[in-house]
Formats: sequence, C-alpha cells, structure tokens
Amino acid sequence: MKEFKITHNDANQRVDKFVKKYLKNAPLSFIYKTFRKKDIKVNGKRVKENYILNEEDILRIYITDDKIAEFLSDNFENIKYNFDIIYEDENILIINKDRGLLIHGDNNEKKYTLSNEVISYLIDNGEYSPRNDNFIPSPIHRLDRNTSGLIIFAKNLMAFKEGSDLFKNKTEIEKHYIALVFGNIPDEGKINAPLLKNSKTNTVKVDYSLGKESLTTFKKICGNDLYSLINVNLITGRTHQIRVHLAYIHFPIVGDEKYGNFVLNKAFNKEFKYEKQFLHAYSLSFKNIKGDLSYLSNKTFYAPLKNEEKKILKELKFNIEKN
Repeated sequence: MKEFKITHNDANQRVDKFVKKYLKNAPLSFIYKTFRKKDIKVNGKRVKENYILNEEDILRIYITDDKIAEFLSDNFENIKYNFDIIYEDENILIINKDRGLLIHGDNNEKKYTLSNEVISYLIDNGEYSPRNDNFIPSPIHRLDRNTSGLIIFAKNLMAFKEGSDLFKNKTEIEKHYIALVFGNIPDEGKINAPLLKNSKTNTVKVDYSLGKESLTTFKKICGNDLYSLINVNLITGRTHQIRVHLAYIHFPIVGDEKYGNFVLNKAFNKEFKYEKQFLHAYSLSFKNIKGDLSYLSNKTFYAPLKNEEKKILKELKFNIEKN
C-alpha cells in the first residue's frame, strides 16, 4: 500500500491523472481495474476516477509494494546539460535556449532535448526524483526549435497550471522578440492576418476565410537598405506566427528555411557564415499576477543574444544596446 498526503502543488487535479503519473509504467487497464476494485481511496472512502484532489487529502493505493516497484519508472538516463539560467526559484526555471535545440523529442531525436537537460539538472540538484515525484518538470509555453531565447519551465504542478493560464490568457504577460529581417522595414507596424495551420505538414499560412485571429506588432530598432533589426511584440501566440507574418509583408526573417527567402538566405550565409534563423525571444514581462506566482508581478527578464549574433550586428553597425 502507498499513501500520499496531497500538497498544495498536487491539488486540483483528477485522482486518476495523479495515479497515472505516479505509476508511470502501469497499463491503463490495470489502473482503472484498481479503481473498480475499490483499491484507491481518498480519506478512507472509495472515489471515482474523476474525483478532484484537495489539499490535505489522504490518498491510498492498495496494491502490493512489489507491484508498485514494477510500475515505477526510475530508468531516466541523465544527460549533460549546458544551458544559461536567467532566473530560478523553487517554482520555475527561466532559460536562454540555444537555437537548434528541441524542447521536446520528435521522431528523430528523443534523448537530447532541453526538457531532458532540465530534468537531469533538477535530479542532480535533488529537486526531482523520477521514482518519487508525481509531476514531471515541464515547459509552460512553446518556442520553435530554431528560435533562441527565453523559455520557462515549471518545477511543480502549481507553477505549470498558473503559468500555462498566464500564457493562455495573454493579458498579464508580454513577450518581445528580436528579429533580423531582409529589407528596410517601416519604423513600426501592426500585422493583423489570420493564420491557418496544416498539422500534416507542420506549416502555417495566412487564410482570411479559415484562419485564427493573429496579431503581431513591431518597431524598428535600426536598419539600412538591406536589413532591419526589429523588436517584435507577440500579441497572440499562434504557431510560427512571427515568421509567417513577417514573410507575408515581404520582410522575411534572415535564415528562415521554411518561410524565408532562400536566395537571400544563401547570400547572407556566404557573407556572414550564418545559416541559422535570426529570431530571439528577448524579454518576458509579468504584469499584475495573481495566485502563488504573484511574486513575479512587475518583473521583466531578458535573454542576451549569443556572441555569434552580436558579431553580425556589429559588422552591420547595428546598435541594440540603446533599445
């Protein structure tokens, strides 16, 4: 038998989700059979799968210790981690992600991801145990593989739920990106063009009939006849939004291999030896935050550009420090 006292971080979730996360290798059929046999109880009473756990609840799983050991997953293989930490506390970890690094695994790469690096880091720090902890540290928002910059990881369920709501509602958090684009873009502008995603091809296009509302604003930091460095404010958070919107108004991002100008990308690479996508999640600002993350209110976090991008801007005589 295994007993849990539900903490603040584990409250407000379905009991079956808690059990599935704990018994990570157990077949779903076994878990729901355990519910039917009344072998899962809260505060001494049988509960249904959809019971919502409350803080201070006592959850007991009445299966043998041998069976629990069989279903626990402690086979996580630590990997080397090398990321820049911008901010960290007991609830969240803010990282300056490198370009080219997946956050989650895909069909081609499942091991060397930022998520696995973070888990390895927290294991080494004694903040996470694959065997004993129910919640797996997770990112609370998205960042494309080839976009660098700020990404927030939640260390516990509370931070994940509250942080995810912030990014979903978008009213109390503001994200700014820095992008180098081809062409002499206007000093500022607003791009209001609905976007439609094709899940099969993982591509996005502007579609005024079927697309979802998408809004991007930008201000030019500096520029010349060939290039512009801009500050982009992501109002909505659609997939590939900044990349598609800037390409749509004919100022594609330097190095964008999916929506950019391939001829110009090739010429840029020849001159600057740079094949990456020049898009960087530069700042995150928290406004009036409620709940357990309220201590983040009115705080702004910045992720500096890497030296490779700084070198290119210096060659272009673009000064980002004054902005």
